[in-house]
Amino acid sequence: MTDQPRRRLVLASQSPARLGLLRQAGLDPEVVVSGFDEDAVTAPTPAELALALAEAKASVVAARPEVAGALVIGCDSVLELDGVAYGKPADPEEATARWKSMRGRAGTLQTGHCVRDTANGRHASGVASTVVRFGEPTDAEIAAYVATGEPLHVAGAFTLDGRSAPFVDGIDGDHGNVIGLSLPLVRRLLAELGVGITELWAPRGK
Repeated sequence: MTDQPRRRLVLASQSPARLGLLRQAGLDPEVVVSGFDEDAVTAPTPAELALALAEAKASVVAARPEVAGALVIGCDSVLELDGVAYGKPADPEEATARWKSMRGRAGTLQTGHCVRDTANGRHASGVASTVVRFGEPTDAEIAAYVATGEPLHVAGAFTLDGRSAPFVDGIDGDHGNVIGLSLPLVRRLLAELGVGITELWAPRGK
């Protein structure tokens, strides 16, 4: 009996949170940043925007010769609030205004996912949606949080695995999706391409 070589897995994202989630699930992806201009993409709804961005990032990286034969995962997240898509705030002032508008309310974190198999050109994609119920941090707490710089680097100006966690009362859906990607959705997309996620597990101890 001979073992099939494990497929290369490439994450088309510089997000340490996404990389961390994949590693925690037993995967060992390489990171290749797409450098794609996100401002060049528009879509009718936040969910469609997240999906279009994820597909674009995966496509850009999949076209590179150095990833030939690999499975490429592209993701992008936006926060939907009142039907509007919000990504990373441009500056501290925008982050402060965002938090003041979110507190005491609920929004939906939309994350687009796309998996491309560069060995055969096939791809599968989808969107995971998680409702986020925000707490009511005080103006002083918001100012202190924004001063850390963290909200400038995450979609929606918050994350569940950082300093904003105490300001989120709860979620309805996949918590990993809010952090960066939905592992259950990644598993389903891989399955659509005929790849079992357990086939991609890194050897124990790696």
